[in-house]
Amino acid sequence: MPDRRLWSYKDIAAHIGVRTDTVRSYRKHGLLPPPDLVEGGKPFWYADTVRAWVTRRPGHRGGR
Repeated sequence: MPDRRLWSYKDIAAHIGVRTDTVRSYRKHGLLPPPDLVEGGKPFWYADTVRAWVTRRPGHRGGR
């Protein structure tokens, strides 16, 4: 069953164990997938999108 919970920068940072600013930098440099939803100018990603990205990123720590 797909996990359609929406994650913010803060949620992604907590999942991979980095600071929120680091995740923002990943997006700025094209290292994060495009957001699944932008609401009020704020980007959000489905949990499944983030988990798939984590497994593909070089040197990933796996997250939780």
